Amino acid sequence: MTITGPSYKARDKPQKALGEESLAHFPVVTVLGARQVGKSTLAQMTSSDDWPGRYRTLDDVALLDAALADPDGFVGGLDLPVILDEIQRAPDLLRSIKRVVDRDRSPGRFLLTGSANLLTMRKAAPPRTSLPLYPRRRRRSGAS
Repeated sequence: MTITGPSYKARDKPQKALGEESLAHFPVVTVLGARQVGKSTLAQMTSSDDWPGRYRTLDDVALLDAALADPDGFVGGLDLPVILDEIQRAPDLLRSIKRVVDRDRSPGRFLLTGSANLLTMRKAAPPRTSLPLYPRRRRRSGAS
C-alpha cells in the first residue's frame, strides 16, 4: 500500500488513520511524496501503542553506511515492526525487504517513507543490458 498526496499537516488525522489501517492489512506500507511535506512526521505519529514501529532514518550516516554495505544483513538485524525513513537513499534495501516479506507476510512489518517514486527508481544498468539485443546492420550505400 502506498500513501501519496498533498502536504500532510499534523492536524490531518485521516491520513494517519489510513496509514494505521493499511498497516493492519499489509506487510509493507510506503508513504511517498515531495520533500518537506510531512512524511516523516506522519510516520512518527503512526508509531504508537497500536502499532509499535521503531523509527529509523537513513539520514543517520552510520545507519545509511550499514544499509549500503550489507542490505540483507541490515534488514535481517532490524527489530520489527520498523519505520525506515528516507528509503530512497538505499534502494537495495527494497530487495532485502521483499525477501523478508516473502517469507512472512504478516501485516504491519515495515512502514517506509521516501521522497522519490520507489517504483521507478533503479540503479544504473550494467553496460551489457543497455545494448540493443539485435544490433542494427549498416546498409552499404549502393548495395543491392
